[in-house]
Amino acid sequence: MPSPLRKTGGTRSPAAPVGRSRLTAGLVFAAIVLASVVVAVVFHRLRLHREVLRETREMALPTVTLLHPRIDRSEQILNLPGSVHPFYDAPIYARTNGYLKRWYVDIGSEVKEGQLLAEIESPEIDQQLNQAYAEREQAKANLALAGTTAVRWKELLQKNAVARQDVDEKLGSLAAQQAALAAAEADVRRLENLQSFKNILAPFAGIVTNRNTDVGDLINSGSGGVGQELFRVAQIGTLRVYVNVPEVDSDLISIGMPVTLVLASAPGRTASGKVVTTAKSIDPESRTLMTEIQIPNPGGVLLPGSYAQVTFHLTLGQPPLVIPINTLLFRPSGPQVGVVDAGGLVTLRDVEIGRNLGTTVEIVSGLKPEDRVVLNPSDSLATGTRVRINDQPAL
Repeated sequence: MPSPLRKTGGTRSPAAPVGRSRLTAGLVFAAIVLASVVVAVVFHRLRLHREVLRETREMALPTVTLLHPRIDRSEQILNLPGSVHPFYDAPIYARTNGYLKRWYVDIGSEVKEGQLLAEIESPEIDQQLNQAYAEREQAKANLALAGTTAVRWKELLQKNAVARQDVDEKLGSLAAQQAALAAAEADVRRLENLQSFKNILAPFAGIVTNRNTDVGDLINSGSGGVGQELFRVAQIGTLRVYVNVPEVDSDLISIGMPVTLVLASAPGRTASGKVVTTAKSIDPESRTLMTEIQIPNPGGVLLPGSYAQVTFHLTLGQPPLVIPINTLLFRPSGPQVGVVDAGGLVTLRDVEIGRNLGTTVEIVSGLKPEDRVVLNPSDSLATGTRVRINDQPAL
C-alpha cells in the first residue's frame, strides 16, 4: 500500500522556482549595496585626500594677521617743555658814580612805576654842577658885554669912525659868546641829569627780584669799568612762556590756540594760556619754531624762571591714517607695508611716515582706509607672496 505522503506521476513542487528567484534577487541587492559601499568609501577617501592636499598647501603658506589703517579723529595732544619768564624783566644800573647812601626796597617788594629804590651820594657831581652854574653865569656876562660892544661899534661904523673889519670882529665875538652860553647851559643840563640819576627809580610796576648792593658800596656807572647791576625788577601779572615746537608740528601751531601748563613751582595746579606769537622762522640749528605763550598770573602765584610742561591741544583739518609701528618694513628704498588683496596676494607698498606717536605712526601717503595691512610682517615677505589669513582679529 503506497504511502499517503508521496505524490505519484513524477510532478515537481511549485515552491522551488520561487525560492531560487528570491535568492538571486538577494544576491543582486547585496552586490548593489556592496558596490555602493565601495564607491562611497572610494569617494570619501578621494575627498579626504583632496582636503589633505588643500590643507597641506594652505599650511605651507605663511599665516598673517591683517588690520585696517585707523583714521585718527581724536584731538592730538602735544606735550613740550617750556621756560617761564616775566612779562617785563629789567636790570637796574646806576647812571652816575658815587656811594650808595641808602636803599628802600628789598627782594620780594612790590614797587610802583617811578618809586624810589635807592639813593646814591655823589659829591663830585654836585661840585661839577656848581662849577657849571658859575661858568654859565660867566658866559651870560661875557655875552652881555659882547652884545653892548657890538652895538657901539656898529654906531661908530655909521659915523665912519671905525673900520668895517673891526666891526665884523666885534660881531664875531658876539656870536662866539652866544655859542659859549649855549655850551654852558648844555653842560648844566647834563650835570643836572647826572645828579638826578642819584635817585634809582623803578621803571615800571612790579616785584624786586634781586638786590646786589648795600649801604656804602662804591657805585660805578660803567664809564670807568663794568657797571654793576643794583636791582632787578620784574612784572609778573602776566607771564611769558617760551616753547620750542619741533618743525614737524610747527604747521599745527596757530595764534590764539589755547594751551594748558603745569609748573614745577606749583605742583597740582594747572594754568591756562594761549599762543600770542611765533618766531615765524625755523631755527636752523635746533629745527624748532620759537613760540610765545602768555598766561595770566593774578596774585603772582606762578613764579617766573620755573620749568613748565606745556600741553597743546591740536585739531587736525584732515585726520591722518594711523598704523602700529610693527607693521612697517624698513628697506633701502624706504619704509614699506604689506597690503593683502582679496585673493590673498601680498603687495609691498611704499609709505611716507608722519609723526611718530610711540607705538603707532601717522601715514602721510601710500595707504587708504580700506587697505588690509599685514601685522608683524617677516623680512622675507615680498610682492606676489600668497598668504593665509589668520581669522583672529588683531588686538
